[in-house]
Amino acid sequence: MLKSLKIAGLILPHNVVLAPLAGITNLPFRILCRREGAALAYTEMVSVNGLVRDGANTLALLKSLPEDRPLAIQLFGDTPQHLAEAARMVEGHGDLLDINMGCPVRKVVNTGAGSALLKEPAKIAEIVRAVRAVTPLPLTIKIRSGWQCGDDTFREVGKIAESEGCDAITLHPRSRSQMFSGRAAWDQLAELKQRVSIPVIGSGDLFDAGDCLRMLRETGCDGVMIARGALGAPWIFRQVRELAESGSVTAVTGFQRAEAMRKHLRLFCDESGEIVAVREMKKHVGWYARGFAGAADIRRSANTARNLEDLMNLIERIAAVSHEHYDHI
Repeated sequence: MLKSLKIAGLILPHNVVLAPLAGITNLPFRILCRREGAALAYTEMVSVNGLVRDGANTLALLKSLPEDRPLAIQLFGDTPQHLAEAARMVEGHGDLLDINMGCPVRKVVNTGAGSALLKEPAKIAEIVRAVRAVTPLPLTIKIRSGWQCGDDTFREVGKIAESEGCDAITLHPRSRSQMFSGRAAWDQLAELKQRVSIPVIGSGDLFDAGDCLRMLRETGCDGVMIARGALGAPWIFRQVRELAESGSVTAVTGFQRAEAMRKHLRLFCDESGEIVAVREMKKHVGWYARGFAGAADIRRSANTARNLEDLMNLIERIAAVSHEHYDHI
């Protein structure tokens, strides 16, 4: 099930990738996931309006390192011309361009971007056509199944994407109205795979290594994109390979979890300085702490941490429970 993934001229060593996550997939988190085996990582959503109006500050979201390649850049916007202009601006910063047509967050859809585009398939065609005309980079889109349950717009959008020059399509098989509730309809991935000849990447309800291999097996999709399942668990990428190769996953100890947090914090400090690192790492500590006794207390302590020393002391508390096993298949 794990195999090389080819998206136009970009050939990945395997087919398990890190999703774009607003406020999460910055350079430190991407590096951490790459070291655990992610074959490709996406930037946070990059606003085309921000690029066009205030290029320098928005381009800061694209900061990368040689270790952070290949890099996929995700753009969001609702105007074909602006998306095309943004594609030209970022071309030298990454190895693949992706257009977000699936974000369900209100502040995004209220601008006409994200999953709001699923209400206008004709505009989707214009957008893909405009961006395709200005860049030779591999071009993909990420969508949901439709605006409301039962819309199933993914069928039409999949054919549009292929005909207008997309090189792959990622489907999160929930409607916008579902947000993240209920279960993702994986059968829609199998259907889309039958309808198009370009690679189909699946997303939705991938919380552990077993979920990833099951999606590949049950849907026939070409790759999986891990989003929420990587929060507090960057080792999920390593575990997918381990499960595929050996049939089992080695549990992660409290010491190993604490060591991942130390690495994450160091990467954040190196990139953004201690003040920003401490502020941003608080939410990550909450995710790292899931699944063991005392997690609620750890989260409370993280929220009240004032400086780097407070966070480091908290991490040492987690390391002290190294006898606990948290991961599962």
